[in-house]
Amino acid sequence: MSGAAGLRERAWAAAARVVDPEIPVLSIADLGVLRDVRVAGDTVEVVITPTYSGCPAMRMIELEIEAALRAAGIDKLRIATLLSPAWTTDWLSDEGRRKLAEYGIAPPQGAVSRRALFGADAVACPRCGSAETERLAEFGSTSCKALYRCRSCAEPFDYFKCH
Repeated sequence: MSGAAGLRERAWAAAARVVDPEIPVLSIADLGVLRDVRVAGDTVEVVITPTYSGCPAMRMIELEIEAALRAAGIDKLRIATLLSPAWTTDWLSDEGRRKLAEYGIAPPQGAVSRRALFGADAVACPRCGSAETERLAEFGSTSCKALYRCRSCAEPFDYFKCH
């Protein structure tokens, strides 16, 4: 593929390999943070949406996207942050959910619901699968995760909160 379509494909592939600095098993494509790649003439624009508006990882993600595109031979680039629609855990890929669980972080439960906002949804332990869990703290190792403990295996774990 050549021309704008080939450039877009090459840019998407490069940006999609960028990992989240807070959860390094996930790429920004897995997270749904990578929203679009546009080509206008010889300039590539990568569109990203933060997981939440104050996410401290976004500046690092922007720098990593820029480095990835330059490594792919793309020097004319722009990174745009799109805040609307707001990011939601519904944008996590199935592969991303699988990677979270394998890493020991409970992925968000299905589609975002109002019950999830109030902690009413059961969170399965990513280690043993038990639903006998309890929330210890609203915030875990990062703002987008809550700290839980499994009552069955007694192990603590992070839960990637729904938004």
